[in-house]
Amino acid sequence: MCGIVGYIGTKKACPILLAGLSRLEYRGYDSAGISTIEKNGLSLVKDKGRVKILENNPAINTLEGTIGIAHTRWATHGKPSKENSHPHQDNSKIFSVVHNGIIENYQELRNMLEKNGYTFLSQTDTEVIPNLINYYYKKEQEHDIHAFLKAVRNCCLDLKGSFAIEVISSEFPKNMIVVRKDSPLVIGTCESEKYISSDIPAILSYTRDFYFLNDLEFALLENTNTTFFNSNLEEINKPTSNIEWDATASEKNGYEDFMLKEIYEQPTAIRETIGSKISLESKCDFEELELTKDYLESVNKIYIIACGTAMHAGLAGKNVIEKLCRIPVEVDIASEFRYRNPIVNEKTLCIFISQSGETADTIAALKLAKLCGSRTIAISNVIGSSITREADYSIYTHAGPEIAVASTKAYTSQVVLLNMLALYFAEILEIVDMDLINNIKKEMLLLPKKIEETFSCKNSIQEFAKKIYQEKDVFFLGRGIDETVAKEGSLKLKEISYIHSESYAAGELKHGPIALIENGITVISILMDSSLIEKTISNIQEVISRGAKTLVVTSHDCNTTMFDEVIKIPDTIPYLSPILSVIPLQLLAYYISKEKGLDVDKPRNLAKSVTVE
Repeated sequence: MCGIVGYIGTKKACPILLAGLSRLEYRGYDSAGISTIEKNGLSLVKDKGRVKILENNPAINTLEGTIGIAHTRWATHGKPSKENSHPHQDNSKIFSVVHNGIIENYQELRNMLEKNGYTFLSQTDTEVIPNLINYYYKKEQEHDIHAFLKAVRNCCLDLKGSFAIEVISSEFPKNMIVVRKDSPLVIGTCESEKYISSDIPAILSYTRDFYFLNDLEFALLENTNTTFFNSNLEEINKPTSNIEWDATASEKNGYEDFMLKEIYEQPTAIRETIGSKISLESKCDFEELELTKDYLESVNKIYIIACGTAMHAGLAGKNVIEKLCRIPVEVDIASEFRYRNPIVNEKTLCIFISQSGETADTIAALKLAKLCGSRTIAISNVIGSSITREADYSIYTHAGPEIAVASTKAYTSQVVLLNMLALYFAEILEIVDMDLINNIKKEMLLLPKKIEETFSCKNSIQEFAKKIYQEKDVFFLGRGIDETVAKEGSLKLKEISYIHSESYAAGELKHGPIALIENGITVISILMDSSLIEKTISNIQEVISRGAKTLVVTSHDCNTTMFDEVIKIPDTIPYLSPILSVIPLQLLAYYISKEKGLDVDKPRNLAKSVTVE
């Protein structure tokens, strides 16, 4: 879970690399470093801490090279330190390497290399890579570019785990080699420049044309040329893909933080995700899925598999798919799915959700589902990402780049897309009244406007945040689909405010958790589903009678004197209500974090794209 960036061209590499690291800092921010090819060999400048520390290092100003690699780290092996930060070099300082991922057999490789006279300066798994490249390079009779490529290939074949790797060498001052396996890597291309990154937004301001590597495909880069090879070092052809994202989407554009900007971008994100797929005059347009009525009637279970916030979107999707399609839906945590011998076969449809499309646990679960004979659908925000290349079918949210670590617009876009998918299935199956389908479509098309109206709660939320930001425990309650929003609200609060919070089905509270309720504790409840509102209010009264402070998010008229704070938001049908009711909870987490003086966009210990298992 690190960020890597590289450049090969005609300009000084250092400023470009630093700019890329700054844009990638949401992927890792406990250390950073740069290596360039200079006239006297490889440079190496790195340190513990944020990218700003690296920028202020006097050695940075001496770098003149036009080829370089850089890295911002989220620690997995070894504590944050200068020694453990990337890039890493071999003992002879011929090769510099940056790496995103985890080498699972690094200890075994390290033992082998130590027996062959190599020494190590860090605790990282990555340091075995440059030394292993050196080990194989020394075995070659001719030290030409082919030997360099072969040494990198042989090294990668020995590695178990996930990796995206950039390699430069003092012996080949015009070249760079990059390779990936189960970790993200993209190559942006211009006429005389190549930009490499673990994420598109870091280099989107330089080019819109990208190459996407499959697992164990190698790219040999020069500033004017890129040659691709498979794992047998046979040349292969790769097409470019044009990315239409707005380059300014990865800038704050006057907002204090990316998270706040992305909260306010949700009307646009929803509008773009709906696009032309929903119309009152025609059926939902998901022709790319190629699913027939016979196939959907043969499906006896749907799995929705994801992690974190994406999994919470899946829970909202379960609700609408089951009600419209009458197919059982199970939502599973991707990191657990593979290890419980899931019952998956050709009658199972598996839907995988990942904002980045690079979530390691989700990709691994997808591969297992395919082996078991299931058809697979990927939902992602990134065209050409690993998950979309692995799945049988792919559909996309169009939220634009999401930079803040805590997801906001990606979540609501995923919920909308799952609702659209449910409508598409329902129209094929023809088991639901068309008036209901058309009503959902009408409400869906009104969502951007209703989200904008929901933002009017900002001042009330900000004031409530000032009252509770010093609390140690907060509880979230909901029933039915409102409980899925409670889970997401609780996660947001934990992620960026570091306040312990838990979410519960409101009716479950009295079966144990109510023992935790004491005088002055805050309980936040979601009341959107009219069929459950009376029962939920009864559950809230149980905590009020025990001294709890209460915040209620609702679209209904209720007795406001009963609660400490009521946030009234626009009404919509229950299927779509999570898209509106989550917004006050996103804002609450944001303003509590600001009151505590925390870094909203880069919460401790977290990274945006979780590319390790």
